[in-house]
Amino acid sequence: MNELNKLSGIAHWLPRLSLAAIFIYHGFPKVAMAGDVAAMMGMPMAMVLMLGIVEIGGALLLLWGGFGPEWATRLAGLMFTAVMIGAIAMVHAQFGWNSINLGDNGGRGMEFQVLIIAVSLLYAFKGNALNEKNASAD
Repeated sequence: MNELNKLSGIAHWLPRLSLAAIFIYHGFPKVAMAGDVAAMMGMPMAMVLMLGIVEIGGALLLLWGGFGPEWATRLAGLMFTAVMIGAIAMVHAQFGWNSINLGDNGGRGMEFQVLIIAVSLLYAFKGNALNEKNASAD
């Protein structure tokens, strides 16, 4: 366990990098091709553009928070939570839980979004306390 504890101070980067990558990946097209994405999603272009900015901005805040200000980490967690609640309400809830392409929902369920909310809320509630090394030698 001591060997694992030595790495605990950097473990926060695993979900941090994953979340940032997810939101950059999904946010970039909303900014770069707002009109096309808006047409595909059936949303106003201004709303899609704002959503993309929130997604990319939140990713950058989350990454910045890993090096410095705790408020950046917490704010990113809240931003991601809001985005995912919107995604669930607008799209995924109607398809149930399953995000694997089984049955007739086309893999559009909400389990992935719920996991993102859980991790985002962990960052919102704990902030950069996740960065601290575990002092116990258990």
